[in-house]
Amino acid sequence: MSIRHNEKNTRLSSYITVAVLATVMLLFLPACDGKKKKLADAVTEQDSIPDMRTTGVSTFISDSGLIRYKIITSEWLVYSRVDSPYWAFKKGIYLEKFDTLFRVDASIQADTAYYYDRKKLWELRSNVHIRSQRGDKFDTQLLYWDQGKERIYSDRYIRIEQADKILTGYGFESNQQMTEYQIFNNTGIFTIEDTTPADSAAQR
Repeated sequence: MSIRHNEKNTRLSSYITVAVLATVMLLFLPACDGKKKKLADAVTEQDSIPDMRTTGVSTFISDSGLIRYKIITSEWLVYSRVDSPYWAFKKGIYLEKFDTLFRVDASIQADTAYYYDRKKLWELRSNVHIRSQRGDKFDTQLLYWDQGKERIYSDRYIRIEQADKILTGYGFESNQQMTEYQIFNNTGIFTIEDTTPADSAAQR
């Protein structure tokens, strides 16, 4: 009985060893067949998803303890895990800038906007409309607002409507209060009386 028992144990051990070897071979053979495994593409910055998404926003933003801005937008996206963290307002934005006495320095509207946090830079795109404290109106398709340098500028076509005249040109630079500015490559100066609604629409 003991001999048969030992024989059975020996056979059982052999079967287990063979089974283990077969399993190991099956696992390693695909890796050694010379074919490269297809791997998923690396996740890039463009594929990242926002850390925060807020809809129906109407809020005040403070700077150095003072309320400096009011933002109204239907969607606010925050991307903080990318190389250059930024906010995105892809569905449009209305923004008011306040001075130290909480008076509106300027109101800004655009179809799309991005704010780059580290650079303190706003990028406003498509149908950008600004109204300054003294009532001047600025219309362009691309505008940058560098808060660090306290500078607003563009290299695109700009139309500025003052109380008595309209200025047009390509390229523009201003202080943050929109009170001191210049137009580069001037294309025209028109008095309000000489400009009809049709002319105004054509220059937009």
